[in-house]
Amino acid sequence: MLSKLYAKWMYAWETALTTRDTNRIIRPLEWGFDWLQDFSPLASAHAPAAADAPAADDYARMIAINADIVARAEEFFGYQTPADFRLEARHPQLFPTNVRPETLQEDAEIKRQAETGELDVAEFLRFTSPVRTRYPENDTVNARWFPAPEHRYSNRRRPQSVISTPKSPNVVISTGATDSFTVRGGVEKSASLPRTPHSPNGKPKQAMIVMPQWNADAFSHNALCTLFNRFGISCLRLSKPYHDIRRPVELERSDYAVSANVGRTTEACRQAVVDIRSCIDWLQQQGYEQFGVLGTSLGSCYAFIAAAFDPRLQVCAFNHASTWFGDVTWTGQSTRHIRAAFEQAGLTQDQVRKIFSGVSPMSYMERFAATPKRALVVHATYDLTFPLEYSLEVLKNFDALNIDYVSRVLPCGHYTTGETPYKYLDGWYLGSFIYSSFKRLAKSIA
Repeated sequence: MLSKLYAKWMYAWETALTTRDTNRIIRPLEWGFDWLQDFSPLASAHAPAAADAPAADDYARMIAINADIVARAEEFFGYQTPADFRLEARHPQLFPTNVRPETLQEDAEIKRQAETGELDVAEFLRFTSPVRTRYPENDTVNARWFPAPEHRYSNRRRPQSVISTPKSPNVVISTGATDSFTVRGGVEKSASLPRTPHSPNGKPKQAMIVMPQWNADAFSHNALCTLFNRFGISCLRLSKPYHDIRRPVELERSDYAVSANVGRTTEACRQAVVDIRSCIDWLQQQGYEQFGVLGTSLGSCYAFIAAAFDPRLQVCAFNHASTWFGDVTWTGQSTRHIRAAFEQAGLTQDQVRKIFSGVSPMSYMERFAATPKRALVVHATYDLTFPLEYSLEVLKNFDALNIDYVSRVLPCGHYTTGETPYKYLDGWYLGSFIYSSFKRLAKSIA
């Protein structure tokens, strides 16, 4: 009886949180072949279909493109290391994705603190994404830099390759690194990278890439980064494509990351994966040796695929995980407006699953299992965005492939994970896993 009442209360709370934003927009289905024509010849085989072309022809073509992506996934998620890594110092901004009064008030307060000097300047890693889109602001990658205390420059002189101009309103600090390597198809063509000594405590320099949820503001997950700093682990809190400072000016929300434009959504995933891998390149140039990735919700999809194609990622935390991109898009409460567009076009759940197979973790399970890594999978019993059945499928596949993983369950839903007291339980699961996994990893090479 009590369990049923609790479930009813939780589902009601979860639904209230997923329906409180009123700026979700139903955009019509667009196949978006033009977003993929630089990769697949099937996307550029002929001119864009006419508006009255049979939907079945476009559907079959998109299925073929996804099959091509999966077959040549090393190339699809391959890239060349950026040559313009730089650190930029500026006051952090919120970049809200909703128009609720309390959010706008918080945004105004942060801006006021920046103007009065009450808000500290933060450092952000910036570089040009190897995957280019038609939005220049989106193509300049942004990752807030949280170096562990023992990795900061204290009273020691900075290396000559670091240039600081503190009198500029937007301070730019260039890494000045000249060595790099090219990654194509997941293979390092050369690896002449600078190395710095271990941390003062003698352990390898360790770092995490942290990627928050869809439509996260720019402060989301910063607390986790400071927590990991306490463990001696540096962090790059990476803004996903079309999020916060990368969001095109015409958007209130980060709609272009996931939408009814199939090609653009697919390309956004490709860009996110490549951006994660590029961040590791920069960290290696700074002397870091052991790497992990944490992704929440949509971020966990991006993190999983990045780890499947980059063996440098040996510690992986998936905070809400699922198997097929299309299933979550179809069944999740937070994507109901996208489902509406697909339904209006006459598509079914099975068809939506297939048109997003190229960016689904399920397509790369065996590849993920092919290299040593330790994983955490956190799922929520009352999740209405990543339904429980799909999270359990992740665990079944991990078991079948003998992946070294830890499973943790939250007695809440997807959105309620960010509410008290569940956010503290989630933080404990994530923090304890990251701490123990990196500790074990450091011992493995001692």
